[in-house]
Formats: sequence, C-alpha cells, structure tokens
Amino acid sequence: MDQDISLLITSDLEKKISDCFLIFDHHGNKTVDVREIGTIIRYLGCVPSEDEINEIISATESEDSSGTITLSKFLPHVTQLLAEHKMEAASPEKLLEAFKVLDVDGKGYLTKEYMSKVMMQDGEPFTQEELDEMMSSAVDAQTGRIPYEYYINSLMVDV
Repeated sequence: MDQDISLLITSDLEKKISDCFLIFDHHGNKTVDVREIGTIIRYLGCVPSEDEINEIISATESEDSSGTITLSKFLPHVTQLLAEHKMEAASPEKLLEAFKVLDVDGKGYLTKEYMSKVMMQDGEPFTQEELDEMMSSAVDAQTGRIPYEYYINSLMVDV
C-alpha cells in the first residue's frame, strides 16, 4: 500500500509533508519512529504543544507495529491539520501583545530571571534546553535584559 503513496500526493502541501517525512525515514520503508514526529511537525513550520504531538501520534501510529508511523496514515492526517492552519506560529502582533501583558510596567523589556520563571512555570513549560536556546538570542548581552520588540523583529528576520 505504501509503495503507491505517490499516487496519493495531489498538492504542493502534500508533497512538502511527504518530503519532510521521508527525510526522517531512516530505513527507506516509508515509516518513521514516533519519536521523530515532533521534529517533523516543527520542521514543517508548526508550533505544536506536546499534547498536539501526542494526538498526532495516537491518530497515526501503526496498529501492527507500535512505535512506528507510516506515511500513508501520516500524510492525510497532517495535510488536514495544516490545511486548517492548526499549530501555526503566532503573528508578530500576537507575540508583541503577549510580551506587553508580561511587561506590566511598560518598560519595553523583561528581565532574564522573570522570563525564565514564566517560561518554566506557566502554561506548557519549556525544557531547560528550549529555554537556553531562546535566551541565547533574546537576552541583550550588554544589559542582561530582553528587549522584546527587538527580539520579535529578530525572530521575523530568521523566518
């Protein structure tokens, strides 16, 4: 069934998803380990929560060989999610709005300590590795603060 997957690819979106999936198909059999799903989804430009990744795994994991996901199950599921604009990154305007909510004094910056606390304790906590990566590009080396408008602008340049 998976050998005919090319017949199922009918759009640029499906081609993009398929190409990305196949990058992580280390055995050349149109399957990936479930542990690769978060990476694949993020590689596609999505910003999923851990719960969303687990939902994708639950919906697409092979019944006969637990721990793997086939392209034939993954492709239609993820195509629909992306077509519905699920797990999209926040717009620069939304990011700015969120930072301003955290900046109750309206200073235009947040301290590294405060931001670390928020990112590790509220909502879906960052891992230490994720926090370190964010801080490496968010914190101004001279002031030790996060000038969030500058940080958001730098994120948009990298896109």
